[in-house]
Amino acid sequence: MWYKTVLVHVDQGRDAAARIAVAAQLALANGAHLVGAAMTGMAPSVFAAAGLDPASPPLLLPFDALRQETTQALDAFERQVSALGVGSYEKREVQDQAGPGMSMQARYADLLVVSQSDRGALAPRLRADFPEFVLLNCARPVLVVPGAQAPAPIGRHVLVGWNGSREATRALSSAIPLLKQARQVDVAVLNPESEGDVHGPLAGADIALFLARHGVTVNVQARSGVADVGGALLSMAADAGADLLVAGAYGHSRIGEILLGGATRTLLASARLPLWMAR
Repeated sequence: MWYKTVLVHVDQGRDAAARIAVAAQLALANGAHLVGAAMTGMAPSVFAAAGLDPASPPLLLPFDALRQETTQALDAFERQVSALGVGSYEKREVQDQAGPGMSMQARYADLLVVSQSDRGALAPRLRADFPEFVLLNCARPVLVVPGAQAPAPIGRHVLVGWNGSREATRALSSAIPLLKQARQVDVAVLNPESEGDVHGPLAGADIALFLARHGVTVNVQARSGVADVGGALLSMAADAGADLLVAGAYGHSRIGEILLGGATRTLLASARLPLWMAR
């Protein structure tokens, strides 16, 4: 398959083992190299400032403690992926904050794997909108794993949210190698009449034909009058027993989604299945 470098965010959070297990599954299925990256939480500018002026008082920063935490997290990553049988992997410590650091590292990978935000956990070095940040900045598809649930194989039954947008196109295109291996792929086209001429005379027909040329047979479900697109996609995924939802992220501006309560925010906040997203 196509994914040859899978990058996973590594820390000591309670969701870490679940996201690492999913990343390891994908690496094994693709014969890919797995990179576990742990961020110290210190921006590079802090290190530069620490030696900027010899006359300045020293910065009282817990460098040793931060390095120890990342080392422990990476050692746990190594133990886990070794036990799972991953043959090609590496540990990577990065002197940066999680959002910018993972976004930059992802540009040298085919896929980034992160966890859904855990609102109930104390994570002082992980911004609350971490998944949103990397989606907006990493320029790669992002697989968002929900919580600390026991990881199951993903990609056997996939639901694709399709609206003809640039973001949906990028998400779908990046997921094609996975879709080709799926047992069932459903395409949900919601409110097609609101998208102008992007769907052609028959909603879903063009994308179904495109995927068929890649060897992917799909079932198209078109629905009109849907007020909550994100909620509808999650409901359809649950009803169908899908194990993965593919969708574009932030088709409107992020500010617009915040003000209007967009589909992306609903998916990231409420999904109980993995999300394959791109922008």
